[in-house]
Amino acid sequence: MISLDAYRRQWTGNIRADLLSGLVVALALIPEAIAFSIIAGVDPKIGLYASFSIAVITAITGGRPGMISAATAATAVLMVTLVRDYGLEYLLAATVLAGLIQIGAGILKLGFVMRYVSKSVMTGFVNALAILIFMAQLPELDPRAVPWITYPLVAAGLAIIYLFPLLTRTIPSPLVTILVLTALVWMLGMDVRTVGDMGALPDTLPVFLIPDIPLTLETLMIILPYSIAVAVVGLLESLMTQNIVDDLTDTKSSRNQECIGQGLANTATGFIGGMAGCAMIGQSIINVKSGGRGRLSSFVAGVFLLILVVGLGDLVSIIPMAALVAIMVMVSVGTFSWSSIKSLRTHPRSSSIVMVATVVTVVYTHNLAIGVLVGVLLSGIFFAGKIAQLFKVSSRISRDGTERTYVVEGQLFYGSVEDFMNAFDFREALERVVIDVSRAHIWDISSVQALDMAVLKFRRDGAEVEIVGMNEASETIVDKLALHDKPGAMDKLMAH
Repeated sequence: MISLDAYRRQWTGNIRADLLSGLVVALALIPEAIAFSIIAGVDPKIGLYASFSIAVITAITGGRPGMISAATAATAVLMVTLVRDYGLEYLLAATVLAGLIQIGAGILKLGFVMRYVSKSVMTGFVNALAILIFMAQLPELDPRAVPWITYPLVAAGLAIIYLFPLLTRTIPSPLVTILVLTALVWMLGMDVRTVGDMGALPDTLPVFLIPDIPLTLETLMIILPYSIAVAVVGLLESLMTQNIVDDLTDTKSSRNQECIGQGLANTATGFIGGMAGCAMIGQSIINVKSGGRGRLSSFVAGVFLLILVVGLGDLVSIIPMAALVAIMVMVSVGTFSWSSIKSLRTHPRSSSIVMVATVVTVVYTHNLAIGVLVGVLLSGIFFAGKIAQLFKVSSRISRDGTERTYVVEGQLFYGSVEDFMNAFDFREALERVVIDVSRAHIWDISSVQALDMAVLKFRRDGAEVEIVGMNEASETIVDKLALHDKPGAMDKLMAH
């Protein structure tokens, strides 16, 4: 646990820069929070309330000072089906449950699992997220549903987003895009879709409410898959962002505390009418590069966001959807790792397969959690295959031909037991067999059973068998699980 003095310094050690960076982030959060709400199929106020709540609560309870959390595309894309089929109240309940799952993950100290998510899986995750964000914009670009003027407006918005930073980076270019396109549409009286057409904006401060759903097992079974997916994806993106901010600031932070902080934020957000969220890679980088380092920056971003949307809701409602589409296209383009395409030729084939499989699975299922699971499983299979290739067994026979010594080298585990067994000639007439494992390590029950089988087969033909060179860890698992020195060993082994 962090000391009280250290926690206080995380609030007061960088006040001026944290205040300024928090204001910049708040301005940049507005369009994205609205856009993510629309992706999920809910009113803009749902995402805005969520962004306020999550930013403020993670500032207080999170494990990574200076990291910005709010409503995100990663979690929004998972909620589309739930909202469409069951409505907003079920989304709020799923948000609460997702938060409780994340709190449980933090209490169980599951933050360490990030070390098992390979770089290829992370790249696939990010690329798939970028594709899903872009796909979510297609309904707003459907020529059957929007007027033709939408396309020039989107093009103008993209031009401002990418060209304005050449003049100055003081004002976020997405904010300039919103201001310019909103003014243009208003002055020329263009008949285009606006944020106000998408649903109600907040006009009051959020209030505590309990989701209006039946408290039954059937309801739990409906929301549980969505909650698990949101919890897993939210923690994955949060912990990946945490690693990035750690590297940018040359500081360390607590993964498990971040899990708890994200969980508390999502649980509370569901009770004030907001949707689930997580850390935001882009906004966190904006915050750090603007000077934000402490918890105050995230806190200010959330509070100022709420002040802006509640006080200026009428102005926000006339923002053209074309401006938000341009911003989300920019987000998707910036999120996608374009270098990974070029790296497909140079990276190991297994790494490329993992990355592509993660992307394809996510885009096909629209579920980031399933894609990451497939990527992690493939990474494990390829890793096991590589380790198994480093395994070998050699042998030498005594001058009189009565004793053979087998020298085992490498990792003996489920992936190498077949090669281990194939290395022995059980038909050879020997008086004594020595199995030297001084250059090997025995890892699991599969390898112990293979060792049992080898010993028993040699003994069945009358040979004396001795195992030598076992290290302490290998000896511990063999002593605990091996059967070859127990009565009726062969029968027990075959029964397995």
